Amino acid sequence: MIEVEVKSRIPSFRQMEEKLENLGCVKTKEEFQEDIYFASPIVDFAKTDEALRIRTTNNDTFITYKGPKLNDKAKTRKEVEMTIESGEKARDIFEEVGFKAARIVRKNRKYYSYENFEISLDDVEGLPPYMEIEIALDDGEDYSMAQDMIFELFGKLGITEGFERTSYMELLENLNSD
Repeated sequence: MIEVEVKSRIPSFRQMEEKLENLGCVKTKEEFQEDIYFASPIVDFAKTDEALRIRTTNNDTFITYKGPKLNDKAKTRKEVEMTIESGEKARDIFEEVGFKAARIVRKNRKYYSYENFEISLDDVEGLPPYMEIEIALDDGEDYSMAQDMIFELFGKLGITEGFERTSYMELLENLNSD
C-alpha cells in the first residue's frame, strides 16, 4: 500500500472541527496513540528516511514499517502495517536483535472521513495543533493526482500554508535540538 499524506499546523482544533463539520466530514473515532520508534542496528533510518514503530492505541497494537518518501511534495511512501498481540513482546524481540527504542510520540487523535480521505486532528504532546489528510493507494497507482486532491481539500478548509513533510518524531527531535 502507498500512503499519501500531508500535514499542516492549524490555528486551533475548535476552529478546524467547525470547518470539517461545515464541509460534511464525518467524525469516525477518537483515540490515544503511543508510538515507539526504533533505530536499526544495520540501517540509519534518519539517512534512509524510513521508520519502524510499534503503535499502541485504546484497542489495538500494530507494527508499522514506513519506507522512504517517494517525492518532495507530500509524505508519500510505502507503508506496511500489521496488528500484533503485544507491544511489550514486540519491543522485547526488537531489542533482543539489536533495535533500540529511539523516541516515543504520544498523541490524542480525532479521525474524520470525507469522500476517500481520512482526516485527523492531532494533539501531539510537545507540539502545536496539527491536521493530517491522507489517502491510501494500491502499489503502482499514480499518487500525484491524490496529492493534488489533498492540497485542494486543505484549500477548502482554508489551509494554504504551514505544510510539513516531516514526521511528528522529527518535529519533536528538531525542537530538542534547538
